[in-house]
Amino acid sequence: MFIIIAIIILFVLTIAVGAYKNKKSQEKKNDEEVEKAVEKPARPADCCGIHDECEKESLLTLDRSTIYYDDEELDALACTHPSHYTEEQRQMLADVFYTLNESDVAGWLRSLQMRHINLPDDLKEEAMMIVRERRS
Repeated sequence: MFIIIAIIILFVLTIAVGAYKNKKSQEKKNDEEVEKAVEKPARPADCCGIHDECEKESLLTLDRSTIYYDDEELDALACTHPSHYTEEQRQMLADVFYTLNESDVAGWLRSLQMRHINLPDDLKEEAMMIVRERRS
């Protein structure tokens, strides 16, 4: 009887560890996809590199200063996985996102990255679509 219980416990633990590793690898894969999508585009030939206009649409920049978009309340979401957001927190993010000008989306995403605030997948996809459209 003891052997059967031990085998069942071992089986359950194996499944739990496998699910945890799968979840972590999926999160890492999602983060890598975001990083690829936000890679710094090539600088236009007519850009000298010293003006903010050239870097305005980039999500990655050497400037590490955080710019807020009247969204200081979002700092409470720092280092929280989007699956743990409450509906109210999701709504806070959506409210800020939908009130931004399209030209501010890339800067806002950069600001969120620097503040370690993760967007839910649906908002992230919309934001990335806007950034890609503005770049092309």
